[in-house]
Amino acid sequence: MKYSHEVERMCTLNKGPNHGPAPIPEEGRWVKAYQITDISGLTHGVGWCAPQQGTCKLTLNVKKGIIEEALIETVGCSGMTHSAAMAGEILPGKTLLEALNTDLVCDAINVAMRELFLQIVYGRTQTAFSEDGLPIGAGLEDLGKGLRSQVGTIFSTSAKGVRYLEMAEGYILKLAVDENNQVCGYKFLRVGKMLEDIRHGVSPAEAYEKNIGTYGRYEGYKHIDPREE
Repeated sequence: MKYSHEVERMCTLNKGPNHGPAPIPEEGRWVKAYQITDISGLTHGVGWCAPQQGTCKLTLNVKKGIIEEALIETVGCSGMTHSAAMAGEILPGKTLLEALNTDLVCDAINVAMRELFLQIVYGRTQTAFSEDGLPIGAGLEDLGKGLRSQVGTIFSTSAKGVRYLEMAEGYILKLAVDENNQVCGYKFLRVGKMLEDIRHGVSPAEAYEKNIGTYGRYEGYKHIDPREE
């Protein structure tokens, strides 16, 4: 190690109190993190790409510095979904520091990794005060029926008003319109549950019918197809 001439000329003074890093909450414990293996927690990070045409929600479950579980959800960019597949291959088994310095292919996923890293190392995780954290697989609880991401897709213009296309419940089939020509309810299809039923042997027609539901004031009102009308 090299020192400048000015530092070389300085006399040595002893260091005073040294209490180490401030403790951070991790899975129900207060931990002084000196190295990457001292870090544990489950949390989420959100990232966006340079043109901001797509975004990523990244969920990691970290145990003793190692990423044991990853959930990558993307929206708005077709290339990003394929990058998510690569990130899913890359992340588990890496240390948190390795992952931060790994090219996760897509800008949005890289930014999500950065934001998530900051939360974890500063003790701001979802499991900061949960004893022993969450088990591996807990990230799946963020998904809807059939393990599909919960997505909201709404389109609107000043000329023609709003169109609900997809909500947390599922794919929107019809909008109900009241006497004031305002949306007052909708009919939806639980896509994830329907596909799950089909996989388990239910006929497509039956699976379709049994997974249709309504929300709000639907019956007795005018109905429109939000994609055609």
